Amino acid sequence: MVFFIGISMLSCKNKTTVKPAETNTTLTEYYTEPFRPQYHFSPEEKWMNDPNGMVYKDGVYHLFYQYYPDDIVWGPMHWGHAVSKNLVHWKHKPIALFPDRLGYIFSGSTVVDYNNTSGFGTVENPPLVAIFTYHLAEGEKTGKNDFQTQGIAYSLDNGDTWVKYEGNPVIGNKDIRDFRDPKVIWHEPSKHWVLTLVAGNHAKFYTSENLKEWDLMSEFGADKGAHGGVWECPDLFPIKVSGSDEEKWVLLISINPGAPNGGSGTQYFIGDFDGTKFETSQQETKWIDWGTDNYAGVTYSNAPNNERIFIGWMSNWNYAQKTPTLKWRSAMTLPRKFSLKKNNDDFTLYNYPVENVDKLKKVQLKKEIAIPSKGSDVISYENFNQAEIRFKTTSKDFKLSFMNESDEVLVMGALAAKQKFFIDRQKSGVIDFQDGFGNLQQMPIPNLPNAPYEVRILMDKSSVEIFINEGQYVMTAQLFPIKSYTRLKIENLGVDALLLSDFEVSKVKGIW
Repeated sequence: MVFFIGISMLSCKNKTTVKPAETNTTLTEYYTEPFRPQYHFSPEEKWMNDPNGMVYKDGVYHLFYQYYPDDIVWGPMHWGHAVSKNLVHWKHKPIALFPDRLGYIFSGSTVVDYNNTSGFGTVENPPLVAIFTYHLAEGEKTGKNDFQTQGIAYSLDNGDTWVKYEGNPVIGNKDIRDFRDPKVIWHEPSKHWVLTLVAGNHAKFYTSENLKEWDLMSEFGADKGAHGGVWECPDLFPIKVSGSDEEKWVLLISINPGAPNGGSGTQYFIGDFDGTKFETSQQETKWIDWGTDNYAGVTYSNAPNNERIFIGWMSNWNYAQKTPTLKWRSAMTLPRKFSLKKNNDDFTLYNYPVENVDKLKKVQLKKEIAIPSKGSDVISYENFNQAEIRFKTTSKDFKLSFMNESDEVLVMGALAAKQKFFIDRQKSGVIDFQDGFGNLQQMPIPNLPNAPYEVRILMDKSSVEIFINEGQYVMTAQLFPIKSYTRLKIENLGVDALLLSDFEVSKVKGIW
């Protein structure tokens, strides 16, 4: 983290109107403010940024996060806390970690110490151990470079209460200005803990037997990947290649600025890790998400069935403190499951919403759509800003425009000649809080199959997440329309008929 439906065919003249089958007429003030996400996690009030310490234990998914309880802009960092049993419905918990004499509580991770290597608990009651960065603001103000160190805390009641280790910091600082965001894993072959943190323009790897004493083993990245800004929020984990027994290691690195569409973004490396050193032959810079609003994401520790579940902060440091909300600020992406796929000796990390997201939706419209060359159709719906739109197509030449009665429009689509997908939010709603917020966002899509592929769009009150070919290509963006979009114009930009099969519009239930 940093400071700071029956089947019918449509022609170009047809319009289809559908209203939700049921409407909840009971209104409350809770989570109904303008732009308030309805099925994404957001704090009840005040400022939130990076997800931290995500861990699963005893049927509970913990989501900690950077939190400032006194304002809706960044301030002295705490760890906020929420829990879930299914990754979609969340319960708010009291603040987990507060600043102390060693500094603010910056980003980090949490592990289940099953073997009680730390001695904080017992084998019968293994502790949760949080590893985080201390940020000593006073040291920063005096011009020193050693103001970030690493500390630990433990919990014996599954995250409800925490005790900070009296020997903090467990990793000191020898004059490195950006030295933060520890992510810890247990490396089973070596029988030791591995801690990855970032130091300006590279990652450092440490090992430990007990989570208290750490030895620096290797470094990576000063000459690899994107370097438009400071490296942040690393994550290191193994993952099987889909359809095989081959295993690779993934290293996530967030960077700000330097993302492909400006500001904050998260890159990844595919390689190998032997317990002390990460290596990769990857030459191309790869991105988890090409949209402007998915940053600082990491994966869950100890998730069931060894799944790799990712959550990102749905914002961008270019404008994170200026977005037009009043009671709270920012939200998280939907939880996404990672899978690694190999095509022509190249690895791609797919990310796609976890299955429980499907349980929130109720299909309102299902049909087949055919649009002639240069033609268009319009579908009307009561509220696209709490909906999922999904279809399959072989076309790479189409445009989707979501519109409302205030003449606001969110435009997205695929351009075959450029092999790109784009998001245009210049007229999407409120954009004047930051110059450049409406700038065109583009994503290369060179390796889409010629067979039908899926386009899945999940839109909430102030965000859109787009998953192409089940997460091969992903874009996430915030948006702030004054009124909900109620019309979707579908345009065929190609010379052949545009066929959209299994076209669905679904209402997505609120989680609060």
